[in-house]
Amino acid sequence: MAMETDGVFMRSDRERIFSNRNALSRKDSIMTESGREGQELAWGSGMGKAIGVFTSGGDSQGMNSSVRAVVRMGAYLGCKVFYIKEGYQGMVDGGENIMEATWASSSGIMQMGGTVIGSARCKDFRERGGRMKAAENLVKNNITNLVVIGGDGSLTGANLFRKEWAELLDDLLKNGCITQQQRTDCSHLNIVGLVGSIDNDFCGTDMTIGADSALHRIVEAVDCIATTASSHQRCFVLEVMGRHCGYLALVGALATEADWVFIPEWPPEDDWEETLCKKLAAERALGQRLNIILVAEGATDKKGNAITADMIKRVITEKLKYDTRVTVLGHVQRGGKPTAFDRILGARMGAEAVLALMDATPDTPACVCSLDGNQTVRVPLMECVERTQAVQKAMNEKNFDEAVRLRGKSFQNNLTTYRMLSKLRPPKEKCDISGTTCATGKKLGVMCIGAPACGSNAAVRSFVRVALTKGYTVLGFHDSFDGLLYGNVKPMSWTDVHGWSGIGGSLLGTKKCVGAKYGMDKIAEKFKEYDISGLLIIGGFEAYHSALQMAEARNKHDAFCIPIVVVPCTISNNVPGTDFSLGADTALNEITDICDRIKQSATGTKRRVFIVETMGGYCGYLATMSGLAGGADAAYIFEEDVNVTKLRDDVFHLKDKIVNMGVQRGLILRNENANSNYTTDFIEHLFSEEGKGVFTCRKNVLGHMQQGGMPSPFDRNFGTKMAAKALQYMSDAVQQNMNASGKVFSKDPSTVVLLGMQKRHLTFTPVEELKKMTDFEHRIPKDQWWLNLRPLMRILAKHREKAYMTEGVLAGVDDIEDEDNI
Repeated sequence: MAMETDGVFMRSDRERIFSNRNALSRKDSIMTESGREGQELAWGSGMGKAIGVFTSGGDSQGMNSSVRAVVRMGAYLGCKVFYIKEGYQGMVDGGENIMEATWASSSGIMQMGGTVIGSARCKDFRERGGRMKAAENLVKNNITNLVVIGGDGSLTGANLFRKEWAELLDDLLKNGCITQQQRTDCSHLNIVGLVGSIDNDFCGTDMTIGADSALHRIVEAVDCIATTASSHQRCFVLEVMGRHCGYLALVGALATEADWVFIPEWPPEDDWEETLCKKLAAERALGQRLNIILVAEGATDKKGNAITADMIKRVITEKLKYDTRVTVLGHVQRGGKPTAFDRILGARMGAEAVLALMDATPDTPACVCSLDGNQTVRVPLMECVERTQAVQKAMNEKNFDEAVRLRGKSFQNNLTTYRMLSKLRPPKEKCDISGTTCATGKKLGVMCIGAPACGSNAAVRSFVRVALTKGYTVLGFHDSFDGLLYGNVKPMSWTDVHGWSGIGGSLLGTKKCVGAKYGMDKIAEKFKEYDISGLLIIGGFEAYHSALQMAEARNKHDAFCIPIVVVPCTISNNVPGTDFSLGADTALNEITDICDRIKQSATGTKRRVFIVETMGGYCGYLATMSGLAGGADAAYIFEEDVNVTKLRDDVFHLKDKIVNMGVQRGLILRNENANSNYTTDFIEHLFSEEGKGVFTCRKNVLGHMQQGGMPSPFDRNFGTKMAAKALQYMSDAVQQNMNASGKVFSKDPSTVVLLGMQKRHLTFTPVEELKKMTDFEHRIPKDQWWLNLRPLMRILAKHREKAYMTEGVLAGVDDIEDEDNI
C-alpha cells in the first residue's frame, strides 16, 4: 500500500485530521472517526503533557490492560502519566491518590482481574464543591488530559467535569487556590473514555471491556453445573448479571444450549409458566437428563413485574415436581483473569485513548474509543450515552421491539438465532417422527476438513437443526472424505447433536487433506450416489482449497454444480476471506493461559526469559495476538523478516529491561514456521549465551495443547450463527437453482462460497474470487489485517523504540456491507 510521508509522520497533523473528518461515517445514528492504530507517529511527540488515568464504577476484567497501555503509550510519546487511585474519590481527595506511574509499576498487571488502581463510588464528585477539589488536585499536577475507564455514569460525569472546567478554574483562581500561570497552563481539559462494563450495555461499541471475560465465567459455570445436573436429572436456574441489559444471559444461553432464557429486552408471553413446563416435560420425555435456564437479574414480564430465579424454581417444582436448584453467580462473573480478547481490547483501547488525547484541541468534544469490527474508532461520548439511555427509555415504555433494535444488529441476530435453535424439535409437518428424513426430499451434506478446532461442533449442531426445520435431510460425512468414499455416511437427527456446542475437537471426525488427493471423479460419483443437493464444509485452509477444487471441476462433473458453503474453522486463522476463523479464539486463550502459568513458574527464580513456540503454520496470527495478550517482548513470525540484527537487538532490550527497569521475566514468542534457520532451539541457545550473567533462558513448545480445551463462548456463538446463516444461503440457492425435474444445478460462482466475517459483517465470497488473494505456497492470505497490531505490541514492550509503523502487509479489504452484522 503506497503512502506519502511527511517528515516523521505519513501525513501532517492537519492533513490527517482533515482526512479523518472526511472519513466520518454514520453507523446506527452514531458518528465514528477512524483511530490511528497502525499509523506512524513520532517518539516523544507528547513531551510536556500530563495524562491522568482512573477506573470508576464497577470493575471489569481487562481494565488493568487498559491502564498499562495508557502508561506505556504515554511514556512512548514522552508524556507524564499519573495513576488516580480509587476513581473520582481519589481525584477529590488528592494527595497520595494521585501518583506518577512508572514503567515497572505497570508490569505484571495485565493478567490480573479487577483494577489495581482501585474504583469507588463518589458522592462528593456529584456536587460542584467536590468537582472543584478534583480540579485543584489535577491542576497541581499539571494534568489536563484524562482517560476515564468506566460505565456510562462515569463517562457522563467526566463530560460534565470537562464542560465546567473553565468555570472551576476561575473560581479556584479567585479563591487563591491556584496561580494565574496555572490557570493559563491548564486552560482546558481533554477527556477520552473507555467503556469498562461486563454487561456490554453501552451503545457505540461492539464489545465493552470485561464482557468477554464475564461470558467465560458464565459458560464455565454452566459447563460445571451440567455434569452434576445430568447425574441427578436436575433442573438448574442460573441468575446472571444484567440489571438493564440481557446480553450476558442471551449469549450465555446461546453458547450453552440453555433450554430457556429470561432477559429484560424480550419478556415472555403471559402464559410463560405453562409454556416453560410443557417444554421441559417434553425434553425429559425424549431422554434429556438435565435442564438449564438462564435468567438476567433484571428480567421482567411484559407488565414490568420482576421474574426471579426463585420464582422460576417455584413454578417448576410445583408443576413438574422436578429437583430444581438455583445458582446465583453474582460477582463471580466479575472475577478471575481477563480473557485474551479483553486483554487485547484493553490494550488497543488504552493506546488509542492516548493518541486521541494528543489529537484533541479545546474545541474537540469528549469521545469514547471503541471497537467497530476489527478497527479502533472514536465516537462522540454523549451521542453514545444518549443512545444507551434511549434503550432503557424504550423498555420503560414497554416498547421491547424498539429496545432490541436499539441494541444493534448483533443483539438482534443473537436473539433470532437463539429463538430458532431453542425449539424442541423440527416442525412435524416437515419431518417424520425420527427427525431425520424430511418432506422436501432434498439432502444436504456436512463434513469437516483439516485439523480439529473448537467451534466446529457448534456449527454442525446449528446447521443440522436449522436444516431440519426447513425440511431437509442432513447427511453427516464422518472422517471427512474417508467417510464419504467408504460409506461412513449417516443421517443426523435433532437429538443426535444435543450438547455438541460445548465439546472441543470434531465429533463428526476430520482429516487434514484436500479433495484432489482422493480424486475428484470418485468424490463426484459419491455425491451422485447420495443425491447431495448442497454441501457445508467446516474447516481450515484444506476446506477452502477443496471447495475451490470442486468449483474448478464443475465443467467435468455435474455433481459439483450444487451450492457449497465453507465455514472457516482453524486455530491458525489463515483462511482468506475472513478476519476470524472458528477455533482461533479458543486457541488464543489456551496460549495466553499457558504463558501466564509459564511466567508464574519463575516466581522466586529471578531474571528468566521464556522462548515459546506457537502453532499457526506460516501464519503469525497466534504468535502476534498472544504476544499482545501475554505482554511478550517480541513475537517472530513468517510475515516479517527475522534476522540476526533483530535477535541481537532483542537480547540487548531484555538486558536493559532486566538490569535498569527492574523487570524480572521476559517472554519471546515464535511462530513454528517463522524462519527455517532461526529455529526455536537456535533462539534459545542464542539468548542463553548472550544473556549470561543477566538472565537464564527456557524453551517451551506448546504443540497440540493449543487445539484442545473447551470452546470459548465466542467460538460457540460464532459457529452457531455462521452455520445458521450458511444454511439460509444454501437453502435459498437450492430453491433458486432447482429445475423442473427437481434437480439442483448451477455453475454460477456465487454458489461455491466461503462465509467469513469481514470487519463486522458476515459476507459470502465466491472461492474463485479468493484465489487471487491467496498465497497457496504458504497457505495464508496475501493481506492480513492483524499485522497492523504488531507496532502496538512492540511499543507496549519497549518504550524507547523510535517508530510506530506497520510492518509486513497492510490489510486492504474494503468494507462489504451486509445488513446482518455479527
